[in-house]
Amino acid sequence: MKAGPDLAPQRLRLRSTALRIWRSKPFLHFMWGSLISRVGDWMDITAMNWAILQWTHSPLALGAVNACRLLPALLCGLPAGVLADRMNRRKLLLLLHAGIMLLTFLLAFLFLQQVHLWAVLTGIAARSALQTMEPIVRNALLPNLVEKESAANAIAANVAVLNLSRMIGPAVAGTLMLYMGAEMLILLNGLSTLAVLWSVWLLPLTAVASGSRIAAETSSGIGEAFRYIRAHPPVLSLLLLAVVPMVFAFPYTSLLPVFARDLLQVGPESFGALLSMSAAGALTGSLWLSFGRPILRTGRWLLGSIVMFGLCLLCFLFSFSFWQALAAMFAVGLFSQIYRTMSRIALQMQVEDRLRGRLLSIALMDRGFIPLGALIFGAVAEWAGALVAGSAMAAGCIVVTLVVGFCQREIGKL
Repeated sequence: MKAGPDLAPQRLRLRSTALRIWRSKPFLHFMWGSLISRVGDWMDITAMNWAILQWTHSPLALGAVNACRLLPALLCGLPAGVLADRMNRRKLLLLLHAGIMLLTFLLAFLFLQQVHLWAVLTGIAARSALQTMEPIVRNALLPNLVEKESAANAIAANVAVLNLSRMIGPAVAGTLMLYMGAEMLILLNGLSTLAVLWSVWLLPLTAVASGSRIAAETSSGIGEAFRYIRAHPPVLSLLLLAVVPMVFAFPYTSLLPVFARDLLQVGPESFGALLSMSAAGALTGSLWLSFGRPILRTGRWLLGSIVMFGLCLLCFLFSFSFWQALAAMFAVGLFSQIYRTMSRIALQMQVEDRLRGRLLSIALMDRGFIPLGALIFGAVAEWAGALVAGSAMAAGCIVVTLVVGFCQREIGKL
């Protein structure tokens, strides 16, 4: 009889912890800067993807562009993790965003001059190398901005802010592309970086991790992170599971212009609406995790959300109307983000601050598998059509997830 009444104070404490992060001025400033900058990023991505498709009329070229955008995750992630643990994270973020802004201005110039595709690909790859490092440093810094018991809520709230930008950016880009070229949207993205530079500049100097605890040798620092993963089977299982949706399902964002044009037969404004609806679903999922009660049986939720991700993608591909496609895209965003956020929280809450940057650098390398899927299914779309490519993505996501869940029993114990 005592268990029932005791739940109310516990729920109030959880709710108070969730709301406490928004009373932290450094965290609040950081979120505002991130929101403005990320809206610009999504305007940039939306305009660039549509412009490249209109320029080349090739799904494979679109896959190549997104490969250059995401492939650096496999190359630059580990060095970023070591730097995040050894250097002043605030100063490192300032340097990264300054470099990203300059390269964004260069990309705007390349689009304006209508140069060869290889030059654009080179510029995208160079900027993406810095953009790959930024989330690792940012996520390593987040727990330093709030109290320890609020760290999980801060992680989920950060994801919610990023998904809000995903909802706003493509919708704005789809509308603006009716009146201006891709180069202007890329230029606006460069200017939006000033907001995040301002927010990072306002962070207190104490919001950093001391590098004195990390071994002087970079290789030994990385080795410590891998030894930690080997010693913790649940962490290893989470990292293995992450590869599945990255190869089979998340490349849908790269091929969405093809699906919009060939399956739904819509233009750039509707393409932007599809991206925004996906972001609305993702925002709903991250807000639910940010303000809701802790999730039990995390492993089953992770497996179930990936399977639902694949099923909802199938529903989108076989939509009979644009409204049905919008609803399916909302569900795609919802279940993909529930998986993504829960996986990140589970990883971050199991590691000490001194290892956080390096572990995140390894975990975020999973994004490097998205271009592999984009290239594979982009080639399938060019050879057999968009519907065949999308169906293979969704079916592969469902089947391989079930196989991994059966083979990696540690996931079910989380």
